[in-house]
Amino acid sequence: METTKRQHNKAPGDSPQRNHREKRCTLVGMSCDVCLSALKIGAGLLGHSSAMLADGIHSISDFVTDTLVYAFVRLSGRGIDEQYRYGRGKFETLAAFLISIILVVVALGLLVEGAGDVWAAMQGQVLERPDTIALAVGLIAIVVKEGLYRFTRHESHATSSTALGAYAWHHRADALSTAATLLGVAGAMFLGERWRVLDPLAAIAVSVLILVLAYRLGRPAVEELLEVSLPHEEVERIGDIVSGVEGVKAFHNLRTRRNGQLRVVDMHIKVDGTLNVVQSHNITRQIESRLREALGNVMTNIHVEPYCGNNQCERHQHETD
Repeated sequence: METTKRQHNKAPGDSPQRNHREKRCTLVGMSCDVCLSALKIGAGLLGHSSAMLADGIHSISDFVTDTLVYAFVRLSGRGIDEQYRYGRGKFETLAAFLISIILVVVALGLLVEGAGDVWAAMQGQVLERPDTIALAVGLIAIVVKEGLYRFTRHESHATSSTALGAYAWHHRADALSTAATLLGVAGAMFLGERWRVLDPLAAIAVSVLILVLAYRLGRPAVEELLEVSLPHEEVERIGDIVSGVEGVKAFHNLRTRRNGQLRVVDMHIKVDGTLNVVQSHNITRQIESRLREALGNVMTNIHVEPYCGNNQCERHQHETD
């Protein structure tokens, strides 16, 4: 007797409320980024600050990122259909990966620009002294961006959204970038011509930090897109849970991966061959329930086989007793 457990046409964790929170969070970020871009560019032009003007132009890229996140969040919220039988969780992962690429491009741009400014200063070029408006707008931008980071980070934890998690770190990277600009502006205003090189030096330091953040965001996204297994500790925990379910004699072919906020678990279990279909199905229901209690949102695909004795590739019930 062999049966395969069917999946419902709704992925665990799919929630209109969750998707609404993701879209609301992204729209808040989009609105703030548009306003900050206009303020920075205006302050750069009126305050004679090329650093602030460049930061304002950089902020325009934030709007592109916002649009990207919003589009992918909308797609991921559509759930399961005939084309996407495992849901659209990978859209969130893809968004996180693309954000990490954007961060790399921005960081390299800051690095090259900063290095060029340092070289120019070493050749004797003197930067123009910026006005107070550039300093004021820089302070406002840092406060707003740090607030957006904390708000988005909170929402990412509340919704288990990979895309919002990456989006939050993008806000933090923007705050650090503006902080570097602000250091340069303050140094140029208060420390004299000789110290105006602080602006490009700070930009170089922040660009390295942004590259580190991009790596931290991009690596797990790439691993998920390549369907790397769940961490060893989680796989062992899943094995312990399955072995602890009454009626499971052994299991094998355990395969795991992430799909956005979901953990996907496929396995073959072996039960007493005299059990009927209903009894075997009830065992799979118990496994699914315990996995969700322990790990949260889990999508399972459990294949049932009759137990015919020990096999080296199987994990048996008595091993956990």
